[in-house]
Amino acid sequence: MKRLNPLNDYLFLKLMGEEGDEEQCLAFLNAVLGSKGQKPVTLVKILENRTFSADVIGGKSNVLDVRVETDTGEKVVIEVQLRDYRNFEKRSLMYWGREYTKGITASKDYIELPKVININIVNFDLIKLDDFHTCFHLWEDNHHDYLLTDVLEIHFINMVKWRKFKTKDIVNKPLERWLTYFDITTPEELLQEVVQMDSAINKTNERLNYVSQDQNFLHDYEMREMALMDWNTGINSAKQEGHMEEKIMIAKKSLNKGISVKLIQEITGLDRETIQSLNHEQALS
Repeated sequence: MKRLNPLNDYLFLKLMGEEGDEEQCLAFLNAVLGSKGQKPVTLVKILENRTFSADVIGGKSNVLDVRVETDTGEKVVIEVQLRDYRNFEKRSLMYWGREYTKGITASKDYIELPKVININIVNFDLIKLDDFHTCFHLWEDNHHDYLLTDVLEIHFINMVKWRKFKTKDIVNKPLERWLTYFDITTPEELLQEVVQMDSAINKTNERLNYVSQDQNFLHDYEMREMALMDWNTGINSAKQEGHMEEKIMIAKKSLNKGISVKLIQEITGLDRETIQSLNHEQALS
């Protein structure tokens, strides 16, 4: 059977975001934090165990994220985003802000506002740096070692850059083991190697194999895949339509300036019949 994509956000929730997934969620979280030299957390409480309707699973823009709380009260949001929705940096900040202020009321003190860590796994080129894993905080511009507050921490893990990364170390670097497992293009032999060397990844794989036997889950998984595919197709169609409108506008302006049909063909890529039709329309108007 073809392997399911662990980075389908609906499947990712099943692997990391439900009751009973604490071990693998904690291991992945510590792999991310450890990659940046941060201290590990010792407990993860999964905050949501949601029941998903067909509208949610089939919705192109619905966000399916994993939400957890650490032993020190920090909130962590893990989101997988395989499609480029544009302005994802701002979107990530919006989700950070929503989680940061959630639950605060007039009767509570600001000191109760938690640190929020956003971990974004993306499959498109976002941060214009060579690193596949980047992390952002609130540092002072001229004093980069002065942190205003640690309540904001946003990670971006770029799967496109990860696949191009040549010196992968699955033995000594847990995050690189996890990304090898998550990558749908990983060869079977290497996949089994990381599964066997890491108990938390092994449990994740067992969980994946278990849910893969559930026909209702497989139906929902395919719905989610189709929703994401439809969104991508719609974006590509919109881009093509936009390009066509731009070409037609250039052709019309060129015709008004008396530029030859042949040269307009070379400039725009439009066929001769289309350009002649535009010329006829302008002559009648």
